Amino acid sequence: MTASWGGSEVLAAGVAAVTAVSDDHLAEGFAAGDESCLNEAYRRWGALVFTVASRRLGDTEEAKDVTQQVFVGAWNGRKSFDPHRGSLKTWIMGITHKKVADALIRRSRHVRDIEALTVAAAAAAAAGRQAAGPSESVLDYVLLTKELDTLPEQQQTVLRMAFYEDLTQSQIAERTGLPLGTVKSHTRRGLMRMKNRLEVDGEAHR
Repeated sequence: MTASWGGSEVLAAGVAAVTAVSDDHLAEGFAAGDESCLNEAYRRWGALVFTVASRRLGDTEEAKDVTQQVFVGAWNGRKSFDPHRGSLKTWIMGITHKKVADALIRRSRHVRDIEALTVAAAAAAAAGRQAAGPSESVLDYVLLTKELDTLPEQQQTVLRMAFYEDLTQSQIAERTGLPLGTVKSHTRRGLMRMKNRLEVDGEAHR
């Protein structure tokens, strides 16, 4: 397989030169396992898949992940595609809507965990500022600080403002000049990464 799944390639897919292969022949080749047809399908409809995913999810990084999942899933499941029953484009877009729905479900399942982590992290930060002696809260604060240091710089900045300065996401956007959607994305990704790392640390100390 020679298709590249990076975001820039997705965005460029819609402006690449059009080949002479018809959609019908492309669909038949795809169903038969011709990898060049996978590349061509990605070139023709990758930008459309990315656009639909991005609009639904409101997160370009997540949309890139979903775009990759769509084409990998389509290729792995090509035996279920019948070119005589419908177009390849329609079939791929059907997979797109399912993958987007799956992403939204996964996101909703994490909401309570993220909210709980946010509350716990804010409480630990407050305890670290106020407590005079060692306590479980202070230890939590030390652990929180350690995990924050492992995050990418922008995620660190956003979460430190939220935890230590008690700023809302809108206030963080105003302070940093970042789009609100970007702040939300950094917050969600940073919290999920911290949650996963804290769970690993917790297992290691049992």
